Amino acid sequence: MEKTAQTRRVIVDAALGEFLEKGYADTTMDGVARRAGVAKGTPYRYFPAKEALFEAVVREKIAGALIDADPANRHPDEPVSAFMRRTMLVSIREIERNGRAAIARLVLVEGARFPEMTEIYRRVMFEPLLNQIRALAATARARGELRRPELEDYPHLLIAPIWFAIIHNGLLDRAHPLDIGDLFEAHLDLVFDA
Repeated sequence: MEKTAQTRRVIVDAALGEFLEKGYADTTMDGVARRAGVAKGTPYRYFPAKEALFEAVVREKIAGALIDADPANRHPDEPVSAFMRRTMLVSIREIERNGRAAIARLVLVEGARFPEMTEIYRRVMFEPLLNQIRALAATARARGELRRPELEDYPHLLIAPIWFAIIHNGLLDRAHPLDIGDLFEAHLDLVFDA
């Protein structure tokens, strides 16, 4: 059982490397197997197709950041903005280093040609994050931390600077990257009137 889990982990890690290096279109199960150092057919024992492998990458390497930001993990008296700094900000500061930003850019660049990858990203990462923010915004509003209801209706407002910085850093101005964590923290201050 342990060897099976370890092999699966190695394949997912290799797939992340392949997707980041070659893009979605040019990543193959054979290439993932080579990178993982496993037999050619081994990835198929865990993932029936590239789409399933991409979903595993998004679920395990990208969406794992959602766990800490689960509203259920907020301490009862902790202000929502403090909770977001404690959880989301930590993850956002690592977004470029851990490949999460690169996967988001990959979805932006190749998603029109491969709608299945966009759907996976939306379902596994984007919608759950929006739902968490919506729940946190409702709590903040009930506690008097937010004066206006827009964040409940449009949780996209909170993550818009993250997406802008992902696009800026990887597509618009690679020579002058923005610090995504600093940008998000400044935005938190604006949203919560710090």
